[in-house]
Amino acid sequence: MKRKGLIILLWVSLATSLFFFLFFTDEKSFRSFMMTLLISTMYSFLLGFGNGAINEFLNKKFPWLEATRTRTILSVISIILGNFILVYFCNYMNFVVIQKVATTEDFFSKKYGTTNWFMINIALLISAFLHAKGFMDELRKTSKKEVVEQKLIAKSANAQFESLKNQLDPHFLFNSLNVLSSLIDENPHQAQKFTASMSKIYRYVLEQKDKDLVTVEDEIDFAKVYCELLKTRFEDSVDFIFDVRNESVKKFVVPLSLQLLLENCIKHNFATSSRPLQIKIFSENDTLCIENNLQVREQIKESAGIGLANIVQRYSLLTKRNVFIEKSEDFFKVRLPILNTKPNTINVKSIDQDKVYERAQKRVKEIKSFYANLISYCVVIPFLIIINLIVSSKNIWFYFPMLGWGIGVIAHGLSVFAIGKNWEDRKIREILEKQNQEKL
Repeated sequence: MKRKGLIILLWVSLATSLFFFLFFTDEKSFRSFMMTLLISTMYSFLLGFGNGAINEFLNKKFPWLEATRTRTILSVISIILGNFILVYFCNYMNFVVIQKVATTEDFFSKKYGTTNWFMINIALLISAFLHAKGFMDELRKTSKKEVVEQKLIAKSANAQFESLKNQLDPHFLFNSLNVLSSLIDENPHQAQKFTASMSKIYRYVLEQKDKDLVTVEDEIDFAKVYCELLKTRFEDSVDFIFDVRNESVKKFVVPLSLQLLLENCIKHNFATSSRPLQIKIFSENDTLCIENNLQVREQIKESAGIGLANIVQRYSLLTKRNVFIEKSEDFFKVRLPILNTKPNTINVKSIDQDKVYERAQKRVKEIKSFYANLISYCVVIPFLIIINLIVSSKNIWFYFPMLGWGIGVIAHGLSVFAIGKNWEDRKIREILEKQNQEKL
């Protein structure tokens, strides 16, 4: 149990002992108060730790929002059995061991039956309230998680937009058109090949713009076409080496990452026939590496690093694995993680946002209504029990409202959490996941 829970139990023990000492204890002495405090502490900590252990166990095995119906049934069964055992144990320690006002035979006779039943009901009311509070805490955490997921979705969309702006680099297009213009007069056949390569490149860009991941094989094939175009443009000034293992080609990388990195190599390094720029693309330990010899070009304007930052951002939205950058005096190297499977993403754009908000608002009202009912039950029933025992302890009538209202509270809870319409939300998510997987 956390420190906050221990402090709460201490305060409950102190408040309970003061209440019983002031209103139900005839002997007002320090010894009597300490005895009352000891008994209250025993009840508070045993019942608190017992119910806390049950709740933590059920949270691990049957989380509220993943198995709501199963958790509700198990919570009802566990708190009834658990509190029955704990209350009988605490009452036995109180009346037989500590105060010694009853023998073991007396304790298990009808004489203490009403007392035990009264204490069990109080414990059940408190436990039901704590379990309901646990559900609300879990619901609040999940709501925060969903908000974070929506922010990530928005961030992903923005990253994809930025990616497109970087992929369709106007400088690359301008330089390519200049090369094409000169080739048309000098070498028409080579100009046709150059145009075909440009067509393949931009067709690939348009095909992959909506995808989160593509196979290494597709990305390498695209990179080879792109390198042919660069080779036509720079001739012997640039050399390309591909060395990717066969076991890596069916795995996945972020689309168009090679194009951005190859463009960076050309942009930031000078290349001449006497000192060619050597670019190597190879696989190494579940990473796709792009390495070039460092021949830094003097630049009037410092690079903003948008292309590389874009790749890092897109990877961060898909995996916890990082993009690694190595730089020395002789080479510059970027390691892209190769992913074994595609992430399971959900396309939420197809959901009508107004309907989602309306359904969520209705759901919140139902939950608030149930907890208002539960809190009223937890406040009113103990008050009726105390009045009944003080006014006419021989004529026990509090069972009728306690049982009748209790059944109503349980039915209300089942209708909200167990047999409600939450299956619709799960079904919508399943359909969206299936459609998204088919699209990928």
